[in-house]
Amino acid sequence: MMSKQAFLCSLGSLYLSLLFVFLLMDVYARPANNSALKEKAVDSKDENEILPPDHLNGVKMEMDGHLNKEFHQEVFLGKEMEEFDEDSEPRRNRRKLMAIFSKVDINRDKKISAKEMQRWIMEKTEEHFQEAVEENKMHFRAVDPDGDGHVSWDEYKIKFLASKGFNEKEIAEKIKNNEELKIDEETQEVLDNLKDRWYQADNPPADLLLNEEEFLSFLHPEHSRGMLKFMVKEIIRDLDQDGDKKLTLSEFISLPVGTVENQQAQDIDDDWVKDRKKEFEEVIDANHDGIVTMEELEEYMDPMNEYNALNEAKQMIAVADENQNHHLELEEILKYSEYFTGSKLMDYARNVHEEF
Repeated sequence: MMSKQAFLCSLGSLYLSLLFVFLLMDVYARPANNSALKEKAVDSKDENEILPPDHLNGVKMEMDGHLNKEFHQEVFLGKEMEEFDEDSEPRRNRRKLMAIFSKVDINRDKKISAKEMQRWIMEKTEEHFQEAVEENKMHFRAVDPDGDGHVSWDEYKIKFLASKGFNEKEIAEKIKNNEELKIDEETQEVLDNLKDRWYQADNPPADLLLNEEEFLSFLHPEHSRGMLKFMVKEIIRDLDQDGDKKLTLSEFISLPVGTVENQQAQDIDDDWVKDRKKEFEEVIDANHDGIVTMEELEEYMDPMNEYNALNEAKQMIAVADENQNHHLELEEILKYSEYFTGSKLMDYARNVHEEF
């Protein structure tokens, strides 16, 4: 009969053996999982690099025709926008906002005029432009691996499909041999839209080869007058219900396809309609005839339009101008900080005095 000591030794050996097996299983399992995740992350990154972004900083309307809800913050904060997140310490945000006020107030009269705000808006918009130019250099290298300074539609198509999970070598071989590609309907629709956009970005004489500047227009239509026109046509095409290539108020405020499921959704839809009605009547419809033409929408969408920047400056001042002197004082900007930065500053009046 096995002694108690021998039994305990045997049990200990069994435990160690099982522990060793589990450790081995964990060691071999982890690299495979990490590898899969890494591959997935790379794919997502690749796709973001070569696909035109849905959101354009400093442009009043999104690519899908929705109003840019962050426009005020983008043209007031520029590259500093990310620093004003909701988790930031209020005192730090307040100091940043006070520093911005000093930069906008060029004549140091402790108030901001519409002209000063206009100049600031143009400066911040240019910041977004330069940021897009720098990002584009990296994105262009991703689709121009041979570094010849040009990318063909087929080269781009291969990279796009590879980012969607297709085998890059197989796709390249099929395209080279003019073989049929088996692509799902949704991906094919995206490809067709991208190809239209590619043709528009290809400056005359058309050769279907994009250089770095043309690729920037492909990703960021706001950088090219021709691509801005194309973007406007796409938006009007999606919203225009009677095919006259113009927009009425009812067409502009029509709710997106979908059903209202509850009161909260109804409230959101009501706000959506109210915001679009106000923007249509007060800003986009420049001659107030109840119709928005392609030309009017193009002027509205142009981020470097100085007249638009002045109108935006006046509108931003009007929102916070409590003493109705057509200028902004520091206290007013701090009180309406959420409008300008997206962040609330608590006890703004007391904190202003503390800072001074």
